[in-house]
Amino acid sequence: MDAVSADHRPRRPTFLGPRAMDSLEGPSDPAGREAAAHATARLLVEGAQASGDEEVAARLVRLADEHGLELLAALWSDAAPQSLPGALWRLYVLRQWVHAAPAEASRQFDEGRRRAPVLEVVAGVADPPGPDEVRRQVDAVLAGVATGDFADTLDRAAAFARVVAVGRADLADDVEGGPAPVGAGASADDLTTSAARLVRTAEDLEGCAGRWRSGALL
Repeated sequence: MDAVSADHRPRRPTFLGPRAMDSLEGPSDPAGREAAAHATARLLVEGAQASGDEEVAARLVRLADEHGLELLAALWSDAAPQSLPGALWRLYVLRQWVHAAPAEASRQFDEGRRRAPVLEVVAGVADPPGPDEVRRQVDAVLAGVATGDFADTLDRAAAFARVVAVGRADLADDVEGGPAPVGAGASADDLTTSAARLVRTAEDLEGCAGRWRSGALL
């Protein structure tokens, strides 16, 4: 007989709901933290996809709002960039930034889309990309974890990040070449550094999309 008895065969994961999230205890050892990161990420993605429920998708989008980004950071921020928990962490951080600074996000996206029209189409932000439009779009992207193709979801997030990165780099050039634009609090160096980080985020999300398509995203 199989080593796993019929009574204890793995079952399809269910959506990781609020009570399950609240009951998690972060292991103190690195191996335990890594195992917890991958287990929660897998439960979240597979359970949400299995449900096919719009309310589940809405709860997925609000996960950081309901439980705090700190809890998600404790679970996923140390995971390898091109892993399932690493992908989820980057999606939630991107959404959190857009919701915290929608005017800044829309300005940078609007600046970048002029030089990256193909990526603008992939990202799918409405035209013109105002604060409300970028907020709605990052929510729609995250909801795609539950309701769409996960690899496409990651590609859309990566395209959004790349367009914003282009916009930041262009704004950095503007700041360096003259007075900072009204309302721009960041220096040219800050904008350049953060643009480079955002490009790395896009690269990691693209890598995750490719690994998911090949069945290698763990």
